[in-house]
Amino acid sequence: MSRTLFVGDVHSCSHELGVMLDSVQPTRVILLGDVFNKGPDPDGTWELVKRWNAESVLGNHDIAVIERARKGDVRAPEEAIAWLASLPLTIMGPGWVAVHGGLNPSGAEPTRKEATTIRRWPDDTDPNHPFWWELYQGERLVLYGHDAMRGLQDHRPRTLGLDTGCVYGNQLSGYILETNSVIQIPAAAVYQPTRS
Repeated sequence: MSRTLFVGDVHSCSHELGVMLDSVQPTRVILLGDVFNKGPDPDGTWELVKRWNAESVLGNHDIAVIERARKGDVRAPEEAIAWLASLPLTIMGPGWVAVHGGLNPSGAEPTRKEATTIRRWPDDTDPNHPFWWELYQGERLVLYGHDAMRGLQDHRPRTLGLDTGCVYGNQLSGYILETNSVIQIPAAAVYQPTRS
């Protein structure tokens, strides 16, 4: 039986990712960006990405990892940096789309900034503006990360936000498409204090 697993922001939390992968035994793995940075084990995370042939969309922290690597601040294996640089903004399948930050609610193709950083629409800096997913009217289920502050954002059948702040000591969240089920693995530790 096919099992498509979408995974929220891993941030180098290889232990929790490994537990999830071993538990689900997916046939396809799609990471929702922010694969490295912040967390404890970039090398172990990269080994899991290769072993499970994981796909991913580009996240804002992936961009930061690429830029820091150019300056000699390496936060992921060299091979992983090249992989990050090749990632798409979205991955689509029948009835779903994966993105890191969010989509343009108008239905227009998202810009790089929208896809990797958007939370509120149209101005992310204005707390009075609605979240992009409140305005989204598309037919596809949008699976996204990037919003650990709000935790699991379950607005199915339209959107599902899976960044639950594993690196901050919460959980790593995943979604199994074929069973329409959410799975959560508790963090083994607080790897980084929560930002205020």
